[in-house]
Amino acid sequence: MPAINDSKAIDSALTRAVAAGDVPHVVALAADANGPIYEGAAGPRAVGSDDPVSADTMFRIASMTKMVATIGALQQVERGNLDLDAPVTDLLPEFADLQVLDGFDGDTPILRPPQSAATVKQLVTHTAGLGYWFFNADLKRWEEVTGNPNVLSGSKDAFKAPMVADPGTRFEYGINTDWLGRVVEMVSGQSLDVYLSDNVLRPLGMHDTVFLMDDEQRARSTPIHIRNDDGQWVPTDVDWSQQPQWWAAGHGLYATPRDYLAFQRMLLNHGTLDGEQVVSADSIRAAFSNQIGDLDFPETIPTAEPQTTAPFHGGPGLKWGFGLLLNTQSKPGMRATGSGAWAGLFNTHFWVDHASGITGAIYTQSLPFVEPRVFAVYNDFEQALYAALN
Repeated sequence: MPAINDSKAIDSALTRAVAAGDVPHVVALAADANGPIYEGAAGPRAVGSDDPVSADTMFRIASMTKMVATIGALQQVERGNLDLDAPVTDLLPEFADLQVLDGFDGDTPILRPPQSAATVKQLVTHTAGLGYWFFNADLKRWEEVTGNPNVLSGSKDAFKAPMVADPGTRFEYGINTDWLGRVVEMVSGQSLDVYLSDNVLRPLGMHDTVFLMDDEQRARSTPIHIRNDDGQWVPTDVDWSQQPQWWAAGHGLYATPRDYLAFQRMLLNHGTLDGEQVVSADSIRAAFSNQIGDLDFPETIPTAEPQTTAPFHGGPGLKWGFGLLLNTQSKPGMRATGSGAWAGLFNTHFWVDHASGITGAIYTQSLPFVEPRVFAVYNDFEQALYAALN
């Protein structure tokens, strides 16, 4: 099994990144099938404080929530309650109100009916035509001219956002998983927070993974940081709604890195952790298999809101499974072909590499997403980790 020969190079990569100002702080972890093999951290929980960040610090994991919700949906498929090929409107009739945004006539959105009915599978694979405002300029403008809130508001009005492509015609990363969460609620008969707690989080011992933090958890949480005019990191009070009208399957969880590592280990162990089977090995194989056919994950996703995200440069040969970005080419000195990964808006990132038998994750809390200096820290950690394995 994989083992760390010497963690000094990994530790140095983390401390160097904080000292250079590339990140305000950083936590990194890795595990194999048997348990954790590396844990390291550098920097303060909040810049300007003396309290160090750690693997027990609470982070906003944002879109790393998506894979947790996806596992919930796959459980419902296994239990016979959900058909991935079913039209979304069969479960959520209000989905039929969505139209495709085809540009603008002045400040008036041009909307038309979609050419086909989106399926539940297309929600899981981000091919239903739904987007995010920070990656799609038309959606950003639609929000500006209509005043409609986005999903971070916690308002149900966020579900009025139109499609930006016909279902099945392209990969468009967006609020698909938020709709999927509502599907899980419908077929399970439980609210999403209760369903995921009962069926995913508690079985994995993830007691610090929650939609709303209590006072003790918030006291050990880390704020989101941005750079000031001098390029120095400063903490902010940026957060999503603390009184949401719905539970956000696309972004809503807080978690500690140590908690989420248990989830990663379950994925690495084909659906089982410490004797607790959360989902079947067949479902995990499907999650790590190309589910978008001839469509591709874009090599670059441009930014529509630079203060929120830099352009995402994924590179060539990427596909999407169920909730996971899949690389079809190995990265020399890094993850192997067929690995699954995803990230969160505030610069959290994980991957699961079945071929090498390891999973890793790295965390900070900063904006914009994938700022080049921050993204470089991801790569430095991954390279140092694989170099340290025997």
